[in-house]
Amino acid sequence: MDLTSADDWRDIAQGRVIPSDGYCDQPYIVKTDDGAWLCCLTTGSRHEGAPGQHVVTMRSFDQGRTWSAPVKVEPDCELENSYAVMLKANSGRIYIFYGHNSDNVRSIVSHDGQSVFTRVDSLGYYVFKYSDDHGRSWSRQRHVVPVRAFQCDRENVYQGNIRFFWNVGRPFVHDGSAYIPLIKVGRMGAGFFAQSEGALLRSVNLLSETDPEKISFETLPDGDVGLRSPAGGGPVAEEQSYVVLSDGSFCVSYRGIDGYGVESYSRDGGRTWSAPQYRQTASGRRMKNPRAANFTWKCENGKYLYWFHNHGGHFIRDFWARPSLPNGGCSYYDDRNPAWLCGGREEDSPEGKIIVWSEPELVLYDRDPFIRISYPDLVEEDGNFFLTETQKNIARVHPIPAAFLEKIWQGMDGACPTPTPLLDTPGPRWPPAMRLPSFFVRNSVGSRDGGVRPGGGFSLQLELRPDAAGMLLDGLDHNDHGFAVRLSPQRELELVLSDPWGKQVLASPPLPEQAVVVTILVDGGPALVSFVADGCFLDGGEDRQFGFQRLASFLRHPNWVFQWTLSKAVANLRVFNRCLMTAECR
Repeated sequence: MDLTSADDWRDIAQGRVIPSDGYCDQPYIVKTDDGAWLCCLTTGSRHEGAPGQHVVTMRSFDQGRTWSAPVKVEPDCELENSYAVMLKANSGRIYIFYGHNSDNVRSIVSHDGQSVFTRVDSLGYYVFKYSDDHGRSWSRQRHVVPVRAFQCDRENVYQGNIRFFWNVGRPFVHDGSAYIPLIKVGRMGAGFFAQSEGALLRSVNLLSETDPEKISFETLPDGDVGLRSPAGGGPVAEEQSYVVLSDGSFCVSYRGIDGYGVESYSRDGGRTWSAPQYRQTASGRRMKNPRAANFTWKCENGKYLYWFHNHGGHFIRDFWARPSLPNGGCSYYDDRNPAWLCGGREEDSPEGKIIVWSEPELVLYDRDPFIRISYPDLVEEDGNFFLTETQKNIARVHPIPAAFLEKIWQGMDGACPTPTPLLDTPGPRWPPAMRLPSFFVRNSVGSRDGGVRPGGGFSLQLELRPDAAGMLLDGLDHNDHGFAVRLSPQRELELVLSDPWGKQVLASPPLPEQAVVVTILVDGGPALVSFVADGCFLDGGEDRQFGFQRLASFLRHPNWVFQWTLSKAVANLRVFNRCLMTAECR
C-alpha cells in the first residue's frame, strides 16, 4: 500500500465494488425481507447506450462487500432494457421498472430531422417485472405500464408513435399508493435529450394487488405538461427526485441546463405543482449544479440530504447557448467530481412544510478530475449510512460516517463543534510557524519510488479587522517560497503557494462587505482549496462557475520559514491541522 488516501473514506477508490459487465449505471438498492440488499444495475460490455445494454440484479448480505452472481432481468437481453428502479410491496414482492425497446427500433432521427441516432436505450415502453423470492429471480412475463401522452409526446418527431423516456428517480409510497417517476423526452437533438420534463405514475393498488394484470396506473401531473424548468431556464428538466414531507407534501429536485438545481412542491399528491424555483441554501443563495443528477433523500431521523455538484450558474447556460464555439473537448455533462451534500430540515411556510438547506460539504471525490461521479442511492441500516454511486465504468458502495452527517445537520443551528486549533493567536504577532501537511511527497512504501499525494490538509481561519487589506499572513522566505494570505483591492482572499518548482495564487470570490471570519480550506485528498466567509461557502456567485479550485500538481509543501508574520489587519488567527467542514467554520 502506498501513501495515498487509503484511510480517506471520501475517495471513491476506497469503496466496495458492485460487479458489472463493464459499463455500469444507476446502482440502486432496496432491502429485502430476508435481510439482503438487492441492487439493480444497467450494464453492458461496451459503452453507455450500446446494443446489448441490459438490467441485472444481485444480492448482498454484508453491506456490499460481496455480491451474488448477477441475474439478468431479461434473460435473452436481445433488446435493450435499461435504467431500472425498484419498489418493495407490503407482501415482500419486489417490482422492478425499466425501459424496454420492445419494437426493436434500430435508429431514430433528431427533432429537426438533421441527425440520426443509433442509440436506442431511451425509447419504447415502460415495463415492469416482479420477484417473489427476494430478487433471486424475476417473473417470466413483463408488463407494460400505461403512460398517458403529454404534449411533448404528441409533438415529437414521430407524433408519439415512438416515445422517448427514461428514469432515475426512486419510487416512493404515500397514503397507500405507489408513485414511480418517469422522465418524458419531447425532442432528441443537442446533448441527446434536447427537451424533457418530469411525470409521476401513481398506482392505488400496486402495493396490495397480487395479479399484475389488475394493477392500475395514473399519469400525473394533471394536464398536458410535466415538471419543467423555471421560466427562461431552457427546455431541459429531467432526473426528478422526490421526497414526502411530514405534512404529506411532495418535494422534487431535478436538473436543467441553467446552472442551478430546480425544486417544486405539490400539496395534492402530485396532481399540481408550485412554480418551479431554483433551490437555495438557508442563507438565500441559489445552489449551483450543472447538467447532472441532484437527488434529495429523506432519512429515518426525519432530516434530509441533498446530493449535487456545487458549481454552475450562468456559465452552464452560456455553454449551451453557444455550442459552436471551441470548447477544448468539454462535454455538456462534465465536472461531476467531487460530489457534495447539504443537510436539510423542515420548516413551516404559508403553503405548508418546506425544506431549508445547509451549506455544502464535500462527500466523495476521485483524484482524476475527468472522472464523473453520479446516480447515487442512499441506504440506511442499523444507524449506519451508505452511498452508492457510479462513474459509468465502476459502481461502488461507500460507508458514510454518521458523525459526518450529524455535523452537517448540527451546522444548520450553529451547534457543530469546532476542533481545537494547532494555533490560536491574536494579531499583530510573529508566531512560530506551524508545520503544515505536505501536498506531494516521495512514496517510500512499496516498489515504486515515485511521488504521491498523501491526503490530509489544513485550514487557516482569520478574524479580519474592519480596515483589513493587503498582506494578512506572511509565511514566505527570502526566495519567496512558502505561503501567504492576502486581501486584494477587489476583496478577494488570496492564498499564495510558492516553492522552487512553481507558484500558484488561489483567489476566493469577492468577500461580502461585512465579512469578519474567513476560512481557507486546503483539502489534500481531492487537492482542492475552498473559502468560507462567516459560515457561508463561497461558491463563486455570478463571477465564477466554481468557488473551489484545484491545487497545482507541482506544489510539494508550504513549510519554508520558522516564523510567520501576522499583520495588524488580523484580529485573530487560528490554524487547524486538517481541512475543516463548512459546518465547523464558525
